[in-house]
Amino acid sequence: MFAVIKTGGKQYRVVAEDVLRIDRLEAEPGTVVEFGEVLVVGGDQTLLGTPVVEGATVGAEVLDHVRGPKVIAFKKRRRKNSRRKRGHRQEFSLVRITEILTEGRKPSPTPPPRPRRQAAPQPEAAAEAISAQAPEAAP
Repeated sequence: MFAVIKTGGKQYRVVAEDVLRIDRLEAEPGTVVEFGEVLVVGGDQTLLGTPVVEGATVGAEVLDHVRGPKVIAFKKRRRKNSRRKRGHRQEFSLVRITEILTEGRKPSPTPPPRPRRQAAPQPEAAAEAISAQAPEAAP
C-alpha cells in the first residue's frame, strides 16, 4: 500500500518503512507525527482525493533533525565596490513512515519497536583465525 502526502509545500510518495528528508517539523525526535493531507491512497484499489482523501492519515516517527549543505549567495555589482556574501543552510527532519491508515483511524502515539538486525554468521575458519590473533590472557 502506498500514499501520496503533502507537507512543506511538496508532495511525497510513501510506503511503510520509508525514510524521508522533509522540511523541518516542530516535533521532538522519537515522537509520532500525523500527516492529514493525503492526496492518493493506492493498493488493491486506488482512492483519489478531491483534493484530499477523506479519513486517510499517514503516521511517521521523527528520527532526527539535520541541516543541508551550505549554499552561498554572492552578489557583486562590478565597478561599484559593492559585494554581499550570504550563506544559508536549510533545516530538515528525517522521518520514518510507520503506517498508512484509512477510514478515519488515527496512528498509534508510540512508534512500533524496531526489529534488531542479526549479525552475519562468520565462517568457522574466519572465527578460528580471529581467536588465534587475539592475545590470550595469562593466569
